[in-house]
Amino acid sequence: MVVIRLSRGGSKGRPFFNIVVSDKRVRRDGRFIERLGFYNPSAKGGEETLRIAQDRLTYWKGVGAQASPTVERLVKQAAKQQPAA
Repeated sequence: MVVIRLSRGGSKGRPFFNIVVSDKRVRRDGRFIERLGFYNPSAKGGEETLRIAQDRLTYWKGVGAQASPTVERLVKQAAKQQPAA
């Protein structure tokens, strides 16, 4: 099964997460198929906290990839941040 989940990076005490598409059997920070964006929970000032490539996310969900609960929450958060066009 293909999943959309967070892969941790950054240093101790300063986490940084990549939003990636990977095989469920691969370890959390291991090999991935595609990087869809990032989440930086410790962003300060004018730094960007969250970025997701919505077109690629839609594609992967369309071919059956399952998003983790945390990624689902971040997608909803990103949708709120987008200005209504």
